[in-house]
Amino acid sequence: MLPSGNFTFNDIHMVIPSGTTSTSLNSLISQGKWGDDDGDGQGAGGVTASGSISLVIKDRDGATVSRNDTLSICNAPYKVTLDSTEGTLETRYGMPRSSLFHSGTVDYYITTPQPVICSVRPNLLLGGTSDIPSHDNPRYAGPANIWSSTKGFLVQSTNPSSYELNFPTTGADGLYFDLLIGGVDGSQLTWSPVTHGGITATVTSVAANDSWIPGVDRGKVVARVTLSGPRADSTQLNSSNPSPLTSPSLPQDFELVGSDGRGNEVRYGFVLRQWFVNRGLQTASASNQTAWCNSLGYRMPRVRDLTNAVCSGWNSGRYCRGTVGATPSSGNNVFRRHIGAGFFTEWGYMSNYADVGFVSFNYWTSDVVGGNGVYVYTYDGSVFTDNVSYSGYAVCTAP
Repeated sequence: MLPSGNFTFNDIHMVIPSGTTSTSLNSLISQGKWGDDDGDGQGAGGVTASGSISLVIKDRDGATVSRNDTLSICNAPYKVTLDSTEGTLETRYGMPRSSLFHSGTVDYYITTPQPVICSVRPNLLLGGTSDIPSHDNPRYAGPANIWSSTKGFLVQSTNPSSYELNFPTTGADGLYFDLLIGGVDGSQLTWSPVTHGGITATVTSVAANDSWIPGVDRGKVVARVTLSGPRADSTQLNSSNPSPLTSPSLPQDFELVGSDGRGNEVRYGFVLRQWFVNRGLQTASASNQTAWCNSLGYRMPRVRDLTNAVCSGWNSGRYCRGTVGATPSSGNNVFRRHIGAGFFTEWGYMSNYADVGFVSFNYWTSDVVGGNGVYVYTYDGSVFTDNVSYSGYAVCTAP
C-alpha cells in the first residue's frame, strides 16, 4: 500500500542500493547480504558470486518510473520487477563448493489503500494534445495546476463546500466526461444517477475509444458521466417561433458516489451554473436566432458565456476588436482550457461529442460591436464580428 506523504522509490528498501537500478551479486556479497547453512565462506574473500540483479518500475500506464520519482496515488498501481541473471555462488571451502542458479523474475505491486478521483476528462482536443492531431497546439492548454493535455481537468476540491471549483460548471444534453480514478478499476464501482433541477448525471462503465483518447488509455474501461436535461426536439429546431422549453433550476450541486460493495467509496462533486441548448443544423441571422432562443424561454449567450478568447496575440486582428471574453483570458483569440471560463472553453472541440448536435462553425452571441454582431467559432473558441444578417448557428443558455 502507498504510504501517506511525499515518498520516493528510494524510500522503499530493496536489495538493490538506493539510487540505482542494478547491482552485481558479488556487490551484495561484499555487503554481507548472504548466508550459508553450514557456515562456509566466512572471512574476507570466503565467498564469491557471479550474476546480477536489476530493477524496473512502471506506473499504471506502463511508463518507466525513476527511483527518484515521488509516489503518486494517481499513477498507481505501480509494478516493481526484480530480474536476476543466471549465476554461481562459490565458497573457498566446503562440499559442494559452488552452486549454479538460474535466472528469475518476480513482480511486486504497490497500490493505494483508498481509491481517489485524480482528473476528469472531457474532449481533450484543442487542449494542447499535439501528439493526437497535428493541428492542436500548447496554446490551448490550461494552467498546469488545472489542466493536463493527456488527463483533462485536475480535481480542484474534494470538499463539498467548494465543489464549484471543479469541472464542469456548464452543460448540455448528451455531453459526457470520464472520471479517471487512481487505486481501483473504475468498472468495479457502482453508481446511482443524481438528478437536481431537471438535470441528471448518470455514470456508466464504457471502453473509452473516442478520437481524443491518448493511445496509452485507448480502450480502457472508465467511469463515464453523461449529462441529460432539456433539449430542443425536431419540431422546435425547425420552428422560427418554437414552444417554450423547460428551463433547469440552476445553480445545482452534484455529488457522484461510486462504491465497490466492500464499504469503499469514491466521490466527485461539481456545481452546474449554466445549461445550453443548441439549434442543430438550422442557421439564421442574429436577430432570428435571438428570437428563437427567447421563444424557448432561454437567452442568446454573451461571448463570455462561451469562450475566454481575447482580441490580442495569436489569431487576432480588426475582425475581433472590441470583443470581450471570459476571465481568466487566454491571451489569444482562441480559448485556453479552464474551469468556469466559458462553455466551449470547458468542453473543447464541441462537434466531436456524439449525438449532441453541435457543428464546427460560428455561433451567434448577443454581443454587438460597432453595429456588427459577434459570433464564436466552436472549434477553438475564437471570436469574430460580422454583419448581423450573416447566417450563423444558434446556442441558447439559461440562466
